Amino acid sequence: MRLLFVTVLALSLATFVGIGTTWMTATKGTDLGTLTIGSWTARPKTGTADIDPYSRATIVRNGELPIGTGDGVAFTTASDDKKRPLDGRCDVVLSGVTPPARFWTLTLYDGKGHLVANALQRYGFTSQEIVRAADGSFEIHVASRSRSGNWLPTGGIERYQLMLRLYDTPVGVATRSQREAPMPAITTVGCPT
Repeated sequence: MRLLFVTVLALSLATFVGIGTTWMTATKGTDLGTLTIGSWTARPKTGTADIDPYSRATIVRNGELPIGTGDGVAFTTASDDKKRPLDGRCDVVLSGVTPPARFWTLTLYDGKGHLVANALQRYGFTSQEIVRAADGSFEIHVASRSRSGNWLPTGGIERYQLMLRLYDTPVGVATRSQREAPMPAITTVGCPT
């Protein structure tokens, strides 16, 4: 009887741990094949046949349609360069340049991956509509209240994430540094107390 009890307990524990770790990796993802530059993170292999099984499970669970490696790469961030979470009640500035790409988009999402509702129905910017300085750099203000220049409204939500999709770009699996892929800096410049 004791052997049966120990066997059932061991199988139950193994099932619980297996299901728990599978759920955790499918929900949070893994660092397998991850490219991190500053606070930006990408998984260049998600649109290829070389995708790891955990990333595949995450994509299936979220219903995402990944960018194929021949088309481009998608970088995401939920924090600024000082690792503070992006807060929709604060003023955040993205500045600098993007890596070389034929076309890019920057989109604002809530914590669940949905577009953030706002009165202007502005959910992001593209490389063709952004206002740039003479040297090609740009500055985008992500804030709840209107700002001059490139402004992306947050609707005052507590947490959000940004996704920068680069299309037809040399950035990918072989990229390793900020020098190879200059990503925009993300700075929190003001936050109500």
